[in-house]
Amino acid sequence: MIDWLGDGTMAAIVGLATGIMLGLAARLGRFCTLGAIEDYFYGNNDLRLRMWGVAIGVAVLGTFGLMAVGLLRPMDTIYLGFGFAPIGAIVGGLVFGYGMALAGNCGYGALARLGGGDLRNFVIVVVMGIAAFATISGPLAYLRVAVFPQGRADAPAGIAHTLGNIVGVSPNLIGIAAGLVVLAATIAPSHVRKAPEYIAWGAVVGLSVVLAWAGTQWIAEYAFNPAIVASHTFAAPLGETILWTMTASGSSLSFAVGSVCGVWCGAFLGSLIKGHFRWEACEDPRELRRQVFGAALMGVGAVVAMGCSIGQGLSAMSVLSWSAPLVVASIFAGAWLGLRQLIAGWAPAE
Repeated sequence: MIDWLGDGTMAAIVGLATGIMLGLAARLGRFCTLGAIEDYFYGNNDLRLRMWGVAIGVAVLGTFGLMAVGLLRPMDTIYLGFGFAPIGAIVGGLVFGYGMALAGNCGYGALARLGGGDLRNFVIVVVMGIAAFATISGPLAYLRVAVFPQGRADAPAGIAHTLGNIVGVSPNLIGIAAGLVVLAATIAPSHVRKAPEYIAWGAVVGLSVVLAWAGTQWIAEYAFNPAIVASHTFAAPLGETILWTMTASGSSLSFAVGSVCGVWCGAFLGSLIKGHFRWEACEDPRELRRQVFGAALMGVGAVVAMGCSIGQGLSAMSVLSWSAPLVVASIFAGAWLGLRQLIAGWAPAE
């Protein structure tokens, strides 16, 4: 099949299929990073945050299960193949989180809302994609490389692998145990078990990450040309999709393009199923200005942190990279700061 379709097209199919799962989870399951943070801090509701916990638990459990049976090589993943850069993780996460609050969505959330007809999020997607590429290989790349250098690791830069070397236990066993612990702790409260739809959609999100790793590793194993082993993230892939849209006749498909299109398609289908599809546009220039600025910050922050709320929060977390918890904590802190500014201004908290 790879010989017939090509490895790029096969990777795009994997991205499309697993991206549709994410898009459906956003529209039907209300899976959303900023929404979970808002519910927790301002709505006294932790269900959507616990949905994240279920997704993380399933993703970690499944990913280390793949490693245990030889279906995923740790050093082939970007999150374990590159060295740990804590300063970049903190700064990038804070910038991304603050930008997410200003824009009202992360890249994944913007795609999901765009699938429901919200044209305001088209602006976020385009600006974020351009900003990410400007930071990766554009004029901001020189500054990024000088201030936040990133290099390849000699060994897997992950929590489970480091602990495994210290205590002499298989990192795969540590990862599987960690996934089970996170999953059990997340669904332990009775009010979570009384909302099985949150558990189910969280599991769908986690499974999409695992299937993406498995699919792209299989392609890399059998492809004639070197292929990238990847899972979902939504910063640079937005820019890559924009470039492919403009140069498709002279370029090839990729997992990133399929992933972005998949989330949009899944969200579109979900909005039709729920009857929520409707065209919306921005009527307030101040709102548009805030969204453009926030999207630009997210594009820059995600590249510096080597991942967005999905890239670090799920894909990097699934391999238990050292950067993932630090970036996630920084994103939450940046988002809290941005939300507080929008809701209460800079007045001191009472």
